[in-house]
Amino acid sequence: MTDALGNGARHPATGDIGSVDVAHTFDELVEMQKSADAAHGRVLELRDTYGQPTTVIWTVEQTEAYETAWQRWRNLAEEVQAAVTEHAKEKDETRFGVEAAVRTKARHPQPEQEPATA
Repeated sequence: MTDALGNGARHPATGDIGSVDVAHTFDELVEMQKSADAAHGRVLELRDTYGQPTTVIWTVEQTEAYETAWQRWRNLAEEVQAAVTEHAKEKDETRFGVEAAVRTKARHPQPEQEPATA
């Protein structure tokens, strides 16, 4: 369920934005990335709907909606970045490798294959 600004449910792993005190599984990182990507999509949607702020004068409500969506996206993106860093350290993997794998799985999920029947 989403509100008028496109804000969805709280983050599945933490229930909120901001803390990265808990170790995250790879699947949780993927869900976090999906949430950040969705929030970014909302920012782009609002900008496309309202027009470029440098060429169109936005109403106060439009400005507030955009700024709220933008801040939500930035908070989620910051949280996933910190969690990826922590995960890479805990697993003794490169941060770049973890981030690439998370983004790939979040943005290009492979369909689950059904077991072969004899």
